[in-house]
Amino acid sequence: MTLTIEEQRRVDAAIKTAELRTDGEIVCVIARSSSDYLTYAVAWSALIALASPWPLIAATQLTVQQILLVQVFVFAALYLALSSSGLRHRLAPRRVQRAEAHRAAMEQFMIRGMARKQNRAGVLIFVSLAEHYVRIVADDGIAAKVDQSVWRGAVDTLLFHIRNGDMAAGFISAVQQCGDVLAQHFPSSGAVDELPDKIYVI
Repeated sequence: MTLTIEEQRRVDAAIKTAELRTDGEIVCVIARSSSDYLTYAVAWSALIALASPWPLIAATQLTVQQILLVQVFVFAALYLALSSSGLRHRLAPRRVQRAEAHRAAMEQFMIRGMARKQNRAGVLIFVSLAEHYVRIVADDGIAAKVDQSVWRGAVDTLLFHIRNGDMAAGFISAVQQCGDVLAQHFPSSGAVDELPDKIYVI
């Protein structure tokens, strides 16, 4: 699931509207996945390939060279299957997936220039689809005024809409809620909008 061009435009418009009331900035990012998880494809392929000789030794009369060839084939076949699969992220433990998604959210916060705002009132709404991960990252200026629990409502709304197949509506609602919070603490002074009003799909 991702957003169509038209849905992206609707989210862009919601960001622009929300920012008219505040000197804060809202940036939205959708990541298809926060990592390629190829390390886990290699690890699982190697583990199964290393275990494959034992049943062959016990149940067949294959030579050592033949068993080694089977091992190589098992590793190559598994690696090709796992590394090209859209499900390879499932090879990683859930805590690793969450850690990768958290890292990606922090990385996007920096890449998108959120930390360069003088008033430090930027908010990133981040979704990583493969990991089913949603996070709102608030810069220091707004985080000092608002408890982290305030963002929970926007996260829950976004998750609800994603589960119901309408991610665009979820982003729009989350943007509106974040805009309300920013407008309360950083009302518009007519300052120039420093960051693009758009959702990034990566």
